[in-house]
Order: sequence, then structure tokens, then C-alpha cells
Amino acid sequence: MNSNYYAIIMAGGVGSRFWPVSTAEFPKQFHDMLGCGETLIQKTFARLSKLTPTENILILTNEAYNDLVLEQLPMVHPNQILLEPAMRNTAPCILYATLKIQKLNPNAVVVVAPSDHWIEDEKVFREDLQIAFDFCEKEDALMTLGIQPTFPNTGFGYIEFDKEDTNQIKKVKQFREKPNYETAKKFLDSGNFLWNGGIFIWSIQSVLKAFESFQPQLLALFSEGIPTYNTDAENEFIAQNYALAENISIDFAVMEDADNVFVLPARFDWNDLGTWGSLHEKLPKDSQENAIVNSKVILENASNNIIRSDAKKIIIVDGLSDYIIVDHEDVLLIYPKSKEQEIKTLIEKVKSVN
Repeated sequence: MNSNYYAIIMAGGVGSRFWPVSTAEFPKQFHDMLGCGETLIQKTFARLSKLTPTENILILTNEAYNDLVLEQLPMVHPNQILLEPAMRNTAPCILYATLKIQKLNPNAVVVVAPSDHWIEDEKVFREDLQIAFDFCEKEDALMTLGIQPTFPNTGFGYIEFDKEDTNQIKKVKQFREKPNYETAKKFLDSGNFLWNGGIFIWSIQSVLKAFESFQPQLLALFSEGIPTYNTDAENEFIAQNYALAENISIDFAVMEDADNVFVLPARFDWNDLGTWGSLHEKLPKDSQENAIVNSKVILENASNNIIRSDAKKIIIVDGLSDYIIVDHEDVLLIYPKSKEQEIKTLIEKVKSVN
């Protein structure tokens, strides 16, 4: 296993569209959403550790989730967990982790990956990641794994590459924001657009050069802490300075402006598991397309539903189609899948009821 390979797992999100299972206190990456016996962060860590030394995997998360990470990933040393004292999007935390890694190994090549995505063919994922590592070791490149679109999704950003580019690894022409449905259809028809899945690969030197070019103030802020990184003084520096960072994503901060961005069209099946509907797509289903997780059910005239329960009770459904039915602790959610993007707005309403 290559000691220059490092991984940064992004595990600070709340996953509010998976309410009531995913909450601010216990978000979705720490749940077994697929009913497979492992939580999403456990599956992500195991997937990356097949190519990256375990001790070279850093977990970026909210300081409130430190105990959850240690409980679910007992092989991880506390020094591998980077705690964000404030929510500042992805660019500041990635830069923080990058400077820590640089101090340990300036020759490092890094993959940045979300903690809560679903990847079925992990062997092919490792092969694609190896191709990316090999490329970034040799080239001054910022790289991403682009996901082959399967339908005109309006919830993802897209990556456009040159139609005439016949190379396996393609130069990125531009990043495109989340489109409306008609635009998304045009993207798919053109054949040179990929979903932006938020998986990035680069060498330490390349990404720091990009921060120097496009985010000098952010780089200056976190560079002040270099003497403290990987020492007992690190936490104090981060506590005093992290909240001063601009709230900005890695896409806006660096990727959209750089001219050395490349994409490898991924060959593995992928799902961001962003909503109950996306989870429904990937779960086994009965003859009426109902997906059932941890539940005993009796179904009549019911189709295309997702049903999940933590309680030891029989759930009887008659006459419902395209619904999300979730029984979790003191909440029972029965909600149309067509309105799943609105679920996160229910949380404040429920607080007012309580």
C-alpha cells in the first residue's frame, strides 16, 4: 500500500432531508441507511482503506460528532479526526486538512470524498481511484471523478468536458450549476456532461498552488497555524481562527476558476443518498416496487413506497403509492415522495408542536 496516499472524509453534514432518522444530533452518515449492518461512514472508511493506509485517513466533522466517529471507527486515532468549531462549507476544512497532511508528507496525493454516498462496485471504484492517483502523481492537476448521468437530475451540478476529447481522463471545460429540467435533458442529450459527485483527487502541491492563486486570504489564515498542526497547540489555534474563514465551497473557491481541472468518467454505480427517494432507488424492492427497511409489513394496493421502522411493530399500508413512511422514535412520517425536498422544512414545524 502506497504511504503517499491520503484520504479526507467529509462527515460534517446534517442530512436534513432524511429526517426524522437523520437529525442534527445524529446525522445520516452515522446510520445504517441501507439496512446492511454498516453505517455509511463505516462503509466509506472501509472502501478507502483498501487503497489508502488506515492511518492516512482523516475525518472532517463537526465537533459535536467526535464521539460518534470514535465509536463507529474504533481503529481511528483521535488525531485523525479534525473538528470544525463552525460551519464554513468545504473549502476551509479541506484546506485545514491539506496543510496538516503537507506537514506530515509533502509528497502526498489526496482523495477527498463524502462520507454518506453509496457505491456498489467497490472494486471498480478502487480501479478508477488508482487511475486518478497515478495521474495526479505525475501531473499538476486538480481532478474529479465525474458520475455518468442516468436521468436529467436537477439536484446535481454538472461537469462539462470537450466532446472531441478522446482521452480516458478529460480536460474539464466548465462546471455548470444545478439546471432546470429542460437544461438537464439537453446536458444528457449532448453526451459530454457528468454529474459532480464531490469526489476530488490532487497532489498537495497542486491544490495548495490553486489556493495560493484563487484564495490567498484563506490560505494565509490557515497557514498561520502550520507551526501548531499535529501538535497539542493545534486545537487552540483552530478554535480561535476557524470561524474567521470565509464560508465557501471548494467548487467556488478553487475548482471553477482553475484551468488545470480534469475529470475521469466513473465506471462504478453511484448514488448520493441525498433523499428518501434516492435511497428507494438503491434498495431491494418487492413486485410492486416497495422498498422495506427494518420493518414487518402487510401491504395492500401499495406501490413504489419506502417503508422504514426502528420499532418492533407490524406496519399495515393500504392504498398508498409513492410515499415515504418512516417510524422513528417519537415521530411517524407519512409523506409523498414528490415533496421529499421539502422534508427539511418540517423540522421547525415539529419543534413548534413540541
